[in-house]
Amino acid sequence: MGLLGGDLPFARTLTVQDLEAFTALGTARSFAPGEHLFSEGDRTTHVLLILTGWSMVFTAVDRGATRLVLGLRGPDELLGELAALDQRPRSATVQALGAVQALVIPGEGFRRFLAENPRAGSRVMTQLASRLRDSDRERSALASLTVVQRLARRLIELSGTDATSRPGRNGGAAVVQLAQDDLAATVGATREAVAKALRLLRDQGLVRTGTRKVEILAPAPLLLLAQGPPGQPGSGRRPGAAGPP
Repeated sequence: MGLLGGDLPFARTLTVQDLEAFTALGTARSFAPGEHLFSEGDRTTHVLLILTGWSMVFTAVDRGATRLVLGLRGPDELLGELAALDQRPRSATVQALGAVQALVIPGEGFRRFLAENPRAGSRVMTQLASRLRDSDRERSALASLTVVQRLARRLIELSGTDATSRPGRNGGAAVVQLAQDDLAATVGATREAVAKALRLLRDQGLVRTGTRKVEILAPAPLLLLAQGPPGQPGSGRRPGAAGPP
């Protein structure tokens, strides 16, 4: 799902009946923080439907010495559909950011479900095309946006806030519960650079930081910062999504 776009996660595009049929195909599984949901090059063909938690999609570059973060995947997102469809090796690694709960659905069952549900199949095809375009935007953003801008994008995406968001009933702000090391990995920067960026955001009253958490205090200006200047590469309407594994 794009950070600034209107696309819904896969599960939310299904009818109640189709969602029940789809989830009935799966088996629940828990992933520990840092565990790989998929690994690049694997020849598995199952898909995952994320129930809770977030994961990071990345691919190895420089002969595996570094990794290029392509985006994040959250609740109700589908993972692994490309390998399930073409039965070729996984094109990216997906790593849990914090604890993740997901449904594991065999590739054969997934393909049969799509054959029997043309609307769902059409949605998967559209999603694949959209993710491939978004992965290009993500690469562009890595080269053109500052660490502060990339961090703002991730915080907005992870918190699920937008420009109209308001504090909760008890005055609580949206919270991103990730360590700085994990945040740094998602924006392709060092921990020190992210700490400096967080300090700048905190000094401007946009966020409040604590142990393994960042509270979003001012979504609207943070969203503007995340978009970047008009016309700047990577300032498209849907940054943050990833190509499929």
